[in-house]
Amino acid sequence: MRGRRVAVIAGGRSSEHDVSIASARSVVSALEESGADVTVVEIGRDGSWAIGAGRGELTRGDSASLSSLLGSDLVRLPGRSVAEALAGVEVVFPVLHGPFGEDGTVQGLLELAGVPYVGAGVAASAVCMDKDLFKAVLRDSGIPVAANVTFRAGESAANPFGYPVFVKPARLGSSVGISKAHDDGDFAAAVELAFAHDDKILIEEYVPGLEVEVSVLGNRSPIASLPGEIVVTGAEWYDYAAKYDEGGMELVIPARLSAEQTARVQDLAVRAFIAAECEGMARADMFVRDDGTVLVNELNTIPGFTATSVYAKLFAASGLPYAELLERLVELALERHERRSNLRF
Repeated sequence: MRGRRVAVIAGGRSSEHDVSIASARSVVSALEESGADVTVVEIGRDGSWAIGAGRGELTRGDSASLSSLLGSDLVRLPGRSVAEALAGVEVVFPVLHGPFGEDGTVQGLLELAGVPYVGAGVAASAVCMDKDLFKAVLRDSGIPVAANVTFRAGESAANPFGYPVFVKPARLGSSVGISKAHDDGDFAAAVELAFAHDDKILIEEYVPGLEVEVSVLGNRSPIASLPGEIVVTGAEWYDYAAKYDEGGMELVIPARLSAEQTARVQDLAVRAFIAAECEGMARADMFVRDDGTVLVNELNTIPGFTATSVYAKLFAASGLPYAELLERLVELALERHERRSNLRF
């Protein structure tokens, strides 16, 4: 990585802005320690872009504080200084979670600019962000998923599964807007909350059993990490607080599965990654039912990325340290860009 020019894009307009900032701090630090020449671009909650001129400064502030700290012009879309910075790097590392960053929007911008970038492309990013479309793709590929029904704004949501049941916005991450409903009153409130975040929602069956996660890495020949088991310690289910509050969950590596189940979750994680046409990286979230059957819940194409985040910890336990993981992701981005640059459009 020494001397390689990398731009890290962080923040974003979604409710996962602060999570992105935390991830990006770790990525920037590790890249700089490996000798990379890092430029930081931060997107504010209002959609404004700021360039950090390679100083690696990341804030949790609004646009005004960004402007004061970074001394940069802020614009609704990337201005000339940001565009020139992105055009002058070898690869872009988007560390953006949720809508307006993980969903293919920023990836489309980088495709138009012809800049190599880490992670899934436009179509895979969009499909994996939309839980409804993602489940349809997996079902068509013969990959088992939890049963669900989908409703759109203006439709009357109904629960065909009984209780408990999960109600989810179709296109958010980090469990934002998701509720576990235990009765009709809970269900009505959960539907209202989900529709406040998205105009398409999912009613999804409750799956008793273990929640496990597998990290996937690669382009044409992806590999799976050891699976990790999520043990929630401070909440009823794996909600936002359990994910990010200190002591909210315990990650057991390797997951307490049989050898056959371990092979099954790794195989399904890779199959889902390929079916959704992901490249670079993704974290597969999965359920292992009490009877041993395995279901794929979702793929996160830009998972949390601190050195202690699940994605990195699973690969570290599998023999791939954090710094080497970042280097491999950059290499995969460059490999894909070179491969696609030879296509005729």
